[in-house]
Amino acid sequence: MPPAEASSGPLIETRALTKRFGENTVLRDVSMGVRSGEVVCVVGPSGSGKTTLLRSLALLEAPTGGEIRMDGTIIAAGASTGAVRRAARAVRSDIGMVFQHFNLWPHMSVLGNVIEAPVRVRGLPRDQAVAEAEALLAKVGLSDKRDASPGRLSGGQQQRVAIARALAMKPRLMLFDEATSALDPELKAEVLAVMRQLAEEGMTMLAVTHEMSFARRACTRVIFMDAGEIVEEGAPKSFFDAPTTERAARFLARLED
Repeated sequence: MPPAEASSGPLIETRALTKRFGENTVLRDVSMGVRSGEVVCVVGPSGSGKTTLLRSLALLEAPTGGEIRMDGTIIAAGASTGAVRRAARAVRSDIGMVFQHFNLWPHMSVLGNVIEAPVRVRGLPRDQAVAEAEALLAKVGLSDKRDASPGRLSGGQQQRVAIARALAMKPRLMLFDEATSALDPELKAEVLAVMRQLAEEGMTMLAVTHEMSFARRACTRVIFMDAGEIVEEGAPKSFFDAPTTERAARFLARLED
């Protein structure tokens, strides 16, 4: 079931965002926004700039041009200033990101992975961090893995720990970068179930995904990217059933082959 209609006004937005790596322009004047409560899926062929867009929103890549705003405040820009850098530091913990390959700390237990940032970054008392982490592990169905090493978990379990770890910082925005692409179909279902639950609970989410059934059923809006640009965006039904651009239509036709 899709989440409730989102409130007006963007929580995070890009304005003419450009990113180049040497001579390679990966993002070209990308302008988009995500409102609180929205679940936006970003789809498109490999190499279209989807991951770079997410990494830019997570403040892991600095823009070459344009800007990123959160609640109207510039948090990243091609021409960065001290004020922009201070604004970025102030909102960094409001943005959680789940990566394709889990990125758990192998020398820590599952619980240790989840409580590390709340204790060290938010300064949360350990007892409170543990209690909140245990609630999150229950939420993602991993209470019995509290003391396990990440290396002893399946890929689906590791990704659910990664989601719990991101949620432990109580972010206002969750970014998912191909969170299921490294998993087999059964394990994908475990992770997608957690993502659908978060969507139904009203978590603001931006997900780069190849899971078209998730995009169709769980998202409020779909953004289609190609060659570093946003080519088309709209409600899932209109995008999947009646795309308005030839590039989007070709992309969807290849999925059906």
